[in-house]
Amino acid sequence: MRVWDTSFVEIHRKKVAGVHSDRILSLLLALTLAAALAGCGSAPVQPVIEAAPPLPAKEENFDQARLREALTGPELSPNEVADLSDRLLASGNLVNEQDMARLELVLLKALKNPDKTHRATLWRNLGIIHYNQKKYKLARQELQSANELNPKNARTRFYLAKIFITQGEIFERQGKKKLARQQFKRAAIEMEMARKIEPSNPLYRQDVKQLIGRE
Repeated sequence: MRVWDTSFVEIHRKKVAGVHSDRILSLLLALTLAAALAGCGSAPVQPVIEAAPPLPAKEENFDQARLREALTGPELSPNEVADLSDRLLASGNLVNEQDMARLELVLLKALKNPDKTHRATLWRNLGIIHYNQKKYKLARQELQSANELNPKNARTRFYLAKIFITQGEIFERQGKKKLARQQFKRAAIEMEMARKIEPSNPLYRQDVKQLIGRE
C-alpha cells in the first residue's frame, strides 16, 4: 500500500471515532436531561406550616371563681348567694351549662338555710335559671313563690310575663287560641306591674306584642 493510502485510512478512522464520541456525548446529555425532567414532574415538596398556637381559655372572673369555690369551700350565707346570683345573672357571665348547674346547686343549698330573709331573691333567681333551661313549669312555680314573698320586685314580674308568653305560644301552636289569649293577657298584667314598680326601666316598657315570637 502506498503511503498516501495509509494516511487516508488513518484520517478516516479518526473521523469515525470522532463521530462515535459525539454520538455518545449526545446520548449522555439526552439521558441527563430526561432524568432532570423526570425529577421536575415528581410531586412538589409541601412547605411545612407551623400550627397556630391554641387560643387561651377564657379566664374566670371573680364571681365565676367564687361560684366554683362555693361548692367545695366554705358555705356562703343566703345573703352572699343572693348577691352573687344577682350579679352573675345580670352580667350575663353564665355563658355555659356548667355555670348554670353550679349556680342552681348553690341556690338550692341556700334555700335550705333557716334564714328566710333573702328567700324571695333566691326563688326568683332559681326560676330565672330554670326559665333559661326551658324548664318552664318549674320556673313558673319558683317565680310565683318569689312573687308571693315579694310582690314588688319588677324582675320577678318581668320573668312571670315571659313565662306566660311562652305558655301562650305553646297553646297557639296547639291550636288552643282561647287559652293562648288568656296567657297573653296574664303576661300583659305582669308587664304592667313591672312598669309601675320601675317606670324608668326600658326593659319593662316593652309591649307584650313585642315579646311574642321572641321567646
